[in-house]
Amino acid sequence: MSAWKREWSSYGKTEANLKMYMVDEVMPYWVQCTVSGCLKWRMLPNDVQLSRELIQKYCCGMVQVGKQSINNDACNQEEDHRVEQTNDENWLTLLMNPPLLKNSPAAPYLQEYYPDGVGLSATCKVATMGVRGGLSDEHSEDLHPYFQPFYQPEENGKALCVRPDVMEYDEVQEFPEFAREQQMYLGLRNLALALWNTNYKKVVTVEMCVEHLIVRGLVRIVCSRYLKVFLAFLTKKGLVNSGLMQNPHLIKDIIAENSKPDSVIIIGAGPSGLAAGRQLQNFGANVTMLESRNRIGGRIWDDKSLGVCVGKGAQIVNGCINNPIALMCEQAGIKMRKMHIRCDLVEEDGSVTDTTVDKRVDFHFNAMLDAIAEWRRDNENKLDDLSLAKKLQEMHETFIEETSLKFTAKEERLFQFHISNLEYACGCDLSKVSSLYWDQNENFAQFAGDHTLIEDGYMAVINKLGDGLDVRLNTAVKSIDYTGKDVIVQTDDGKTFKAQKVSILSSVYTIERV
Repeated sequence: MSAWKREWSSYGKTEANLKMYMVDEVMPYWVQCTVSGCLKWRMLPNDVQLSRELIQKYCCGMVQVGKQSINNDACNQEEDHRVEQTNDENWLTLLMNPPLLKNSPAAPYLQEYYPDGVGLSATCKVATMGVRGGLSDEHSEDLHPYFQPFYQPEENGKALCVRPDVMEYDEVQEFPEFAREQQMYLGLRNLALALWNTNYKKVVTVEMCVEHLIVRGLVRIVCSRYLKVFLAFLTKKGLVNSGLMQNPHLIKDIIAENSKPDSVIIIGAGPSGLAAGRQLQNFGANVTMLESRNRIGGRIWDDKSLGVCVGKGAQIVNGCINNPIALMCEQAGIKMRKMHIRCDLVEEDGSVTDTTVDKRVDFHFNAMLDAIAEWRRDNENKLDDLSLAKKLQEMHETFIEETSLKFTAKEERLFQFHISNLEYACGCDLSKVSSLYWDQNENFAQFAGDHTLIEDGYMAVINKLGDGLDVRLNTAVKSIDYTGKDVIVQTDDGKTFKAQKVSILSSVYTIERV
């Protein structure tokens, strides 16, 4: 025990006491028989270590993989009465220590945390690599740089990340029984997220998670049951089993039957509509999509008339870390090309803009935005809002007046380029954008990492996303009637569609005319 205590005290933050030692090193493992007609839980001898291979192949009487006991009728023996006791809703409250997982696939992602703070055993070797000297090549090569499900310590503002050491607000609302003692939930949730981010082309199932569930004691039985509801929550939230997955028979088994409608009409077959249709169909819903155009993709449309693909609506993935577009590209094997940190500006005559001039105007433009931010902080009553175009021009003119500097024609063109680039980002003429609220999206987590170019165009992703969906093209919606039991949708060509739910995922213009 002394060696264990030294190790636990070195890498864990909880006390290395006798109770913890019993839970981590002494208590027997429990494993479920894989014979379809049996499925009983059995206690392994104390000297038998649980492994993924044993979990996959175990049948009653087996003492190690490939070796059966002499008793061929082992499956006929009664299950230990203590297994039934774990069904009691108060059973978890009797635990002296929370279950801490060994050899979890989440460990390589969490090397900078105390293992026992993220649901792992403090003797888990990979989980303590941060203080042991870093990950080995054996583990690091499995971690894709674009898939980072967990925040690292002191990190924030990264989209689609979770804190591995604390439950999110919606998780507490969904599972309030774990709000006080969170380690069990965190260990199981982190396990499922790690499995998905390690192999994002394969549906994460309860069975897959259970194969990696290494923890001593009867609590392993309880953990295996909770994995079903935890995984259903993560799947509905879109943190696992998303993107281009087309496995309705697997995914719908994860989702509770009462948590989805039988039929859904989706209006709009752009990226949002197709993504919703794919996910709902995977959940087992009967999905019909109505699209007014003669093609899918919405505002995404590629032009290849010049011999290369040029995106009329989108072609760049802005921030690949945890970005659903990057995920789908990886799932489909669609190539993305990393963009350089700096992109040269080309003049009308084909010459490259002088970098010194470019940097000077770029600095000036960002200084104008900083000045607007300072004006906004001082404008506490928020009553004298102006368009962003007017405020930028006002700041620009004030700067020239106060400094007596004059912009050359080329510098003025560059300044207008930055304005047009901001309009591209906002998706609107800056005369229609609020100077007080133009960057309100910065309050939310952003996609970080590389900016990449999809060489074959965004339609390569869109076409994959639309595979297998029931999309009715040239079907413009005229009216939606919510007054009855079912929602009734009328189209311009006189057709009628009925469903339990309708989701409108099209442009504001389309919504306004319905």
